Amino acid sequence: MIIKNIGKLAGIVPEGVLRKEGAAQGETGVLENAWLSIEDGRIAAFGPMSSCPSERSEESLDAEGGMIMPGFCDSHTHVVYAGSRDGEFLDKINGLSYEEIAARGGGILNSSDLLNRTSEEQLYTQSMSRVREMMDKGTVAMEIKSGYGLCPEGELKMLRVIDRIRHSVPACVKSTFLGAHAIGRGYSHEDYVQMVIGLIPEAARLADFVDVFCDEGFFTVEDTERILRAAEHLLTPKIHANELAVSGGVQVGVKHGALSVDHLERTTSAEIEALKGSRTMPTMLPGSSFFLGLPYGRAKDFIKAGLGVALASDYNPGSSPCGDMRFVMAQGCIKMRLTPVEAFNAVTLNSAYAMGISAEYGSITLGKKAALLLTHPGWDLTRLAYQYQTPFIRQVLLP
Repeated sequence: MIIKNIGKLAGIVPEGVLRKEGAAQGETGVLENAWLSIEDGRIAAFGPMSSCPSERSEESLDAEGGMIMPGFCDSHTHVVYAGSRDGEFLDKINGLSYEEIAARGGGILNSSDLLNRTSEEQLYTQSMSRVREMMDKGTVAMEIKSGYGLCPEGELKMLRVIDRIRHSVPACVKSTFLGAHAIGRGYSHEDYVQMVIGLIPEAARLADFVDVFCDEGFFTVEDTERILRAAEHLLTPKIHANELAVSGGVQVGVKHGALSVDHLERTTSAEIEALKGSRTMPTMLPGSSFFLGLPYGRAKDFIKAGLGVALASDYNPGSSPCGDMRFVMAQGCIKMRLTPVEAFNAVTLNSAYAMGISAEYGSITLGKKAALLLTHPGWDLTRLAYQYQTPFIRQVLLP
């Protein structure tokens, strides 16, 4: 296929650049009045319209002045869940905090109860509706976590559903074993940690990553270390950290080579220093800050310190019931004071890096998957964040 008459080709990155850090997070290549060719589902060539090859047997798509950009990459979601927690929405309106709802047996435990009563087929059907919604809004790659089973049968059921989704959609789907999301009902803290550790070899047959909710009231740094040691050589770490308190989760994640540390609503200079020089991508989840009234992550401080930042949706039933990555990008600009280009890199290349797929997704780069968005005419990256509810997608292109 040749796509011609592209108003703006945005997100051009040289081969070999897998993430954007520091000042580079505010830079991306943009080519106006361009063409792009796709061969075998990959970006084969691009350039100005003055150099567009004459059409021969190739299929041609006229962009009619629309923008072509890499599709969104969402590196942190919990979209496999059952039912809804809209009752807790009323609790939040009435002033209860996330911690108070959890202490009353709500939150994650409510999702666990319902998930374990729901058949695997029903769970797949419900979850697929959310995955399709995300894809319709421009997400071409997503990570999905377990963590609402909170027992061996429930966790493995979730991982099987994620694996089925992976084979059902053209989007890239990565799977994370988050058995350590909360203490399951009927377990002591120690017995539950031992259960998670014992489940790792079986989970590793289905999952790509292991995650731990290392935060106040959930799992300690010591718990996290034990789980990550057990998963060594089987699953790559990703960590929930510093959502509710400065937990030490960032430091233990970096120590164990975590691909990302996620949430980071509450961080100090110690976390920034720990991340310098590491392979770990700081990933912030503004949807949770928006929905729970938490502080927004200090993305600008991280970038000024030379780090990169990814943004993800945290799509889940209790603290961020939205998987619209365009809205995430807008929050990065409006609430976190990122420039549109900084936010764009955070929801494309850097979020792809946080899933280990930035060699294939997240930018306009020769040889990468042609997982692209074609907008209606007149759009650019600034308008994308500014008019954050105006429909902009003409077509989602997935190989």
